[in-house]
Amino acid sequence: MQSGKKPVTLFLPLLLTLLAVLVAACGGNSAGNSASSTKLSADQQIYVTPLSGLSDVATLDPGLSTDSPSISSIDLMFTGLVQLDNNLKVYPELAQSYTVSSDGLTWTFKLRPGIKFSDGNPITADDVVFSIDRALKPELKSTVAPSYLSLIKDSDKRFAGKVPTLIGDSLFAPDPTTVKIVTSSNAQYFLQSLTYPTSWVLEKSFVQKYGDTDFLKHLNEGGCSGPFKLDQYTSGKYISFVPNTNYWGGKPQLKKVVYAFYKDPQTAYKAYKTNQLDNAGVPTANLSEARALPNKQYRQVPQLTIDYFSMNWLAKPFNNVKIRQAFALSIDKAAIEKNINKGARLATNHIVPQGMPGYNPDLKGPAGVTSTKGDKDLAKKLFQEGMQEEGYTTANFPAITMITASGGSQTAKNLFEFAQQQWKDTLGVNVTINDEDFNKRLADVAGTVGNGKLQMWAAAWGADYPDPEDWTTLLFGKGSPNNDTNYGLGKAKDVALQQQTQDLMLQADVNQNTTERIAQYNKVEQQLVEDAAWIPFDQRASSYVLKPCVQGIVDNAQGIIPPQQWANIYKSGDSPCANTNTYK
Repeated sequence: MQSGKKPVTLFLPLLLTLLAVLVAACGGNSAGNSASSTKLSADQQIYVTPLSGLSDVATLDPGLSTDSPSISSIDLMFTGLVQLDNNLKVYPELAQSYTVSSDGLTWTFKLRPGIKFSDGNPITADDVVFSIDRALKPELKSTVAPSYLSLIKDSDKRFAGKVPTLIGDSLFAPDPTTVKIVTSSNAQYFLQSLTYPTSWVLEKSFVQKYGDTDFLKHLNEGGCSGPFKLDQYTSGKYISFVPNTNYWGGKPQLKKVVYAFYKDPQTAYKAYKTNQLDNAGVPTANLSEARALPNKQYRQVPQLTIDYFSMNWLAKPFNNVKIRQAFALSIDKAAIEKNINKGARLATNHIVPQGMPGYNPDLKGPAGVTSTKGDKDLAKKLFQEGMQEEGYTTANFPAITMITASGGSQTAKNLFEFAQQQWKDTLGVNVTINDEDFNKRLADVAGTVGNGKLQMWAAAWGADYPDPEDWTTLLFGKGSPNNDTNYGLGKAKDVALQQQTQDLMLQADVNQNTTERIAQYNKVEQQLVEDAAWIPFDQRASSYVLKPCVQGIVDNAQGIIPPQQWANIYKSGDSPCANTNTYK
């Protein structure tokens, strides 16, 4: 997802603060405190967490969700046939069970009995197939549905408007409690792909009553399949949610969950210290202070998220592999880890993060460089060779602009400026930084697919589901709407090798031999890194602070809260605790 899951792309400060609320329930150790003997009264069960660096979420529509702030809200209100559990394994959510045909192409899901939407209307198979088919409507213009629903037979035709619906084609509701989905291949990751919000279940009659856009304005009335429903949405201030009493699973103990918008992480952290927030991301400058807070308020959690610089292969000068490699090898990632991130993140050359199936500990960086310090001499050599191949001189070398979205984070700004200086010192190239609003950056990057609109940008990607396909085919595959780097496109001399790598991705996607499949993805990733498809520079760890009164939060590497986990989260009388009277 763009965190910068999906792209999950959000950058350093925003996901850092967001994960403070999302780091729950997916395996690992509890980040809550030992339970107090006193549970706060119902009117005080209000949990307030910041969304920093933006004034609104991009969307509340599951079919359009591309970024972590939006998904954090959507996951409260909607759910699907399957979800990821506490161990990041697929489990039946609205489905009670599922089976697959012997050829691996037809999946049958049986819905749980008596499940309802937030308005009390039953959730039926018709709602499920309607929701999936709707996400692929060409009129919706979803940038994510073509990827996460791509395994469904004829999904490409539906998205292109070549067929009017998939219902009766590859989506079937033979009775109110049975859903059948026909896939185009027996890929191992099909169920994992259904754990992304594009397949979350909407109430068909509710959407039809208000329309594809306006139904989002009425989610406080009904239409929600998850543990919460919309309470209030005040642009620029906050968005809040209250329990869905008709949710089939364990009911939330919290009376209200509030996402408050803050202009930057520094302001949010100050608000935490003055007891206005229950948690907050910790800016790098405040790490020592946060680590010293009493009652184990400070938390640091490894995340399946990679921060990277991206270069558009259809934009000069990055159509040349040697120039891309030179940019990658100019950056001392170890210095970023030590001097800018202060040890809060891990320097890396990897696209597939540590902790994921398919992580390759023997991966080498571009041109065989193994160190995260880069290689400035080799960078200079490769740069000069690339300049000669393209006929560039210092006089006619293209001006370069890098798009960023710091969200007001001084750490992020320092990091961008550090890279900017490294490229100038090593290559003699001046890179202009254009620091945009996060949502604008999302839209600009999405508009780069298939063209040379942007040259370069900073982003991050968080795992949508724990499978290497999510880091390879989904991001760099032929025809993928997430291939914003335009890997395998253009007229570069080495484009044939890139296209062969894309073919290997497809082979790995359907390989039923797990050992062979992982080896194929390892080979794919190594080639992607050699090609400088990205310049990954760190793997995240969420550094955040949590009030001792908050119970039931469980840390995990993906930063998600399974719907039923909300039943275990509540506020106790432990001190300190945020004053949430503003939101009563």
